[in-house]
Amino acid sequence: MTPYIFDMDGTLFQTNAVLAHALEDVFHELRQAGRWEGETPVALYQQIMGVSLPEVWQTLLPDFSAADQQSADQKFRRSIEQAVKAGLGRLYPGTVELLARLKQAGHSVYIASNGWPSYLSAIVTTYGLEAYIDHVYSIEDIRSGDKSTLVQEICKTHDITAGYVVGDRLSDFKAAHANGLAAIGCQFDFAQEQELAVADRVVQELSAVY
Repeated sequence: MTPYIFDMDGTLFQTNAVLAHALEDVFHELRQAGRWEGETPVALYQQIMGVSLPEVWQTLLPDFSAADQQSADQKFRRSIEQAVKAGLGRLYPGTVELLARLKQAGHSVYIASNGWPSYLSAIVTTYGLEAYIDHVYSIEDIRSGDKSTLVQEICKTHDITAGYVVGDRLSDFKAAHANGLAAIGCQFDFAQEQELAVADRVVQELSAVY
């Protein structure tokens, strides 16, 4: 039995499908309040996809107070969860088939994500992934906000000494190597070539993971 630890956004779930919708809600409200001019910074968010939400708002709203950043964060969370539950999102092609093959072969499957718990739960429930995933772990389950530490906790909890981390960003690959695991890079929407070079193996579709 080999454990597979998956990232969620940009690896299993096509975040692009709901990201722009949720961000537009946030920045539309800021425009109405006279606090934002110009376009919604979707492209900037896509560049930093994979970082924690506090880092997101520090990047998108650097001149706003911590309280205002937190308010934007809460609006964003509500909007994106509603979009997921409304079925506006999409899994990457082959997600269910891959997870089903892994479970049928007896491998354990975990999620290690920078997403927050209720968002991850919405994805798992909306797309019926409960049968294939042993446990979902959020970055908010730990204090450090570091994915390497999150994967370390998963390894400690489940006595994992070998296996795979499957993701699309450098934080996923670093988390794998920091814990003695192999890194599989997914060359999808948010992936960057210089980061994928750190992975042990790169796939262009999920069916190639197993």
